[in-house]
Amino acid sequence: MKTDAGKLRSALAAPSPDIRLYLLHGPDEAGAQAMVKRLAATLGDEAERIDLDAATLRSDPARLADEAAALSLFGGARFIRAAPIGEESLEALTTLLAAERAGNPVVVIAPAVRSTAKIVKLAIDSPRAMACALYEPTGAEAEKLAASMGRELGLQLENGIARRIAEAAGNDRAVMARELEKFALYLDADLDRPRPLDDAVIEAVGADLSDSAVAELVAAVIDGQTAALGTALEHLGEGGASPIPWLRALARRLLVLAEMRADIDAGENPGTVMKRHRVFFREEPATLAALRRWSPAMLAEATMRVRKAERAIMSSANAGSVLAETAAMNIARAAASRR
Repeated sequence: MKTDAGKLRSALAAPSPDIRLYLLHGPDEAGAQAMVKRLAATLGDEAERIDLDAATLRSDPARLADEAAALSLFGGARFIRAAPIGEESLEALTTLLAAERAGNPVVVIAPAVRSTAKIVKLAIDSPRAMACALYEPTGAEAEKLAASMGRELGLQLENGIARRIAEAAGNDRAVMARELEKFALYLDADLDRPRPLDDAVIEAVGADLSDSAVAELVAAVIDGQTAALGTALEHLGEGGASPIPWLRALARRLLVLAEMRADIDAGENPGTVMKRHRVFFREEPATLAALRRWSPAMLAEATMRVRKAERAIMSSANAGSVLAETAAMNIARAAASRR
């Protein structure tokens, strides 16, 4: 069945035994991870989590259903997280939903699939599944989210601060969380000792990202301009800001190009496709050049590299910006080879 983010949060707070699959698709991968944490919190700290990936589900489609029906080694709650997956996992998800029994909930994160994908249709049509499209919060939604996350950390955001944090993070909830955690640590804030967060604190320990600088970086990668990319990376790295906002912006651009390229390959006129995607007229020449340069396989590979770098940065003990910069430079070099 199809659901929205609000209903999904409620469902994960009290999982129904009738629902064995939660399919989270759409570009807000950080939001999907937050949903996984919500389920984990519901099941308790002792819950066992089994992680599977696309390669495993493709090579062994029955594995997912087997894990969903298996008993926990520790005799407690158990759930399965599969991420990131795509259409290659259709057989595995079909097997899961058709299985005679499945006592452990399965959460699948599919950030790169479209709403028309077969796995999405499968989940929507099944009474045993919930499918939810997750998109990055924008405008007032992101501002409200920043304020809520701040309160949970004991931060009292003064007027305009939530908007500033959301804009600096590119409306990415993962980046907002990391920035707010940094502010809470700096102020020694907690729920039992709330502290005000104002512009002075942000100036002292925060780092805003320029929209124009991010746009320049994305353009350099897409155009295969490695020298320009190096300059953009140096500029954005000066303040020690997280690379996740520009990684997310790059992923969005790659996904849009992939959608447009698919429409063109299906026989549509490039001009018509660009108008439907509301490409600014001054950007049409560069967009058309990118569509000619980038093949579907290249776009898929580049998107995978960006997502992989983002997930690596979010993990503990990572190489930080080096991972993001390496991914961006490799993608730009691939584009340069097609110039």
